Amino acid sequence: MNEIKENKEVKYSTKKELTAAKPSNAFIGASWTTLIAGITAYFIGLWNADMLLSEKGYYFTIMLFGLFSVVSVQKSVRDKLEGIPVTEIYYGLSWFSTITAILLLIIGLWNAELTLSEKGFYAMSYILSMFSAIAVQKNTRDMKLTSR
Repeated sequence: MNEIKENKEVKYSTKKELTAAKPSNAFIGASWTTLIAGITAYFIGLWNADMLLSEKGYYFTIMLFGLFSVVSVQKSVRDKLEGIPVTEIYYGLSWFSTITAILLLIIGLWNAELTLSEKGFYAMSYILSMFSAIAVQKNTRDMKLTSR
């Protein structure tokens, strides 16, 4: 029996043509402003909260973990779009860590002895920070792409 093996070459293009435009200064400013506002509000609320130091550490760590996770997701999605190789394990772990960070916040707030308005404040400033981190990362990539 003759077996025919096909030679499958994987080609990666680091200069894939994208139609990304340079983001406007207004969008860049709005992205940075909302990121700083979200993180600052979250941390001021955490600083002034009447909770144990270990609880504050939990919420602080969740914020840092979440910010890193969403930037990692944005980077891996953008890398795939630009034809830069991204391993499936890294891509999957990026999404897993983002979902985990959000779930950990939800579980923490669900079990916290806080008023409903405090829980809403933490949830909204957290989500604002996550979304803004994605926008800032996108702007950074777009500016780098258009400056070539």
